[in-house]
Amino acid sequence: MGDTELRRIFAENLRNYLASNGYTQADMARYMKVSTATAAKWFTGQTMPRVDKIQSLCNWLGIEKSDLLEEKNGEDRYYINPETARIAQQIYDDPNLRVLFNAAEDVSPESIRLAAEMLRRMKETNPDG
Repeated sequence: MGDTELRRIFAENLRNYLASNGYTQADMARYMKVSTATAAKWFTGQTMPRVDKIQSLCNWLGIEKSDLLEEKNGEDRYYINPETARIAQQIYDDPNLRVLFNAAEDVSPESIRLAAEMLRRMKETNPDG
């Protein structure tokens, strides 16, 4: 894998993990004590941080270095948060709740639970649909 490809993978994973944790590029810049220009270069894949900075990002995000440096397969990519993926599978398995799959990939576990609960309550109120 070339340097350009590694930067692309890193940037994509970084954006996904920031979004799944509710962080912005500015939050990352503040935490890492880097300029917004440096953060933007990481975010877009123009450059990559040093290994010690990657480890610091991983500590902050609660992930492993491989989570930032390895390309995710299609299954891992849709729901970044494992808890969200588990909840989504439960909803998918329930034929009455499958309508919720119009949700975006960055939906939090709490939001998807709330949407499922709202749909369950609506069905209880109106059992015919």
